[in-house]
Amino acid sequence: MPRSKQRTPALRDRVLNVALSTLAEDGVSGFTTRRIAAGAHTSVPAVYELFGDKAGLVREVFFEGFRQLRREFERVQPTDDPRADLLHVIDVFHAFGRANPTLVTVMFSRPFADFDPGREDVAAGGAVREFIVGHVRRCLDAGVLHGDPTDIAHVLVALVQGLLTQESAGWLGTSKASVSRRWNVGINALLDGLT
Repeated sequence: MPRSKQRTPALRDRVLNVALSTLAEDGVSGFTTRRIAAGAHTSVPAVYELFGDKAGLVREVFFEGFRQLRREFERVQPTDDPRADLLHVIDVFHAFGRANPTLVTVMFSRPFADFDPGREDVAAGGAVREFIVGHVRRCLDAGVLHGDPTDIAHVLVALVQGLLTQESAGWLGTSKASVSRRWNVGINALLDGLT
């Protein structure tokens, strides 16, 4: 009787979910293939067979981060106010970053020596970038912003990443009110400057 297939899509999904939770709970330093395999009740060779190596597993976590952020963005319903909609997109990005700080680091930084995203990997964020560019373009079409939509989107994402880093390090203040105020100052100053 043939042996049943061990490396199933269900196992792959379980390993990925354990990898995401390990990253969230233990950070980059606790993200080991051995720990993830144990948490998924499988072996290190099974993880390597499914993802190639640790870099392949990190790559899939990277992709999953963009898939999750895109799903959050897809919940944004457009209104007649493109600037308010763009601010809502930034709020969604902010909330995602606060809920998933280490995942956002994997998506937008290079915390793992094993994984240096190549050109094709960086394209994983294409849907997210296009979503943000689309909201910026609506603002340009309405005359509430001026400039190149791609340039503005890149600067906005960079500002959001910087503010998230500052917030997670505790450098934006000790109260929710001060953190919120400083986010509003930064985002509105940028958008007002592009009016």
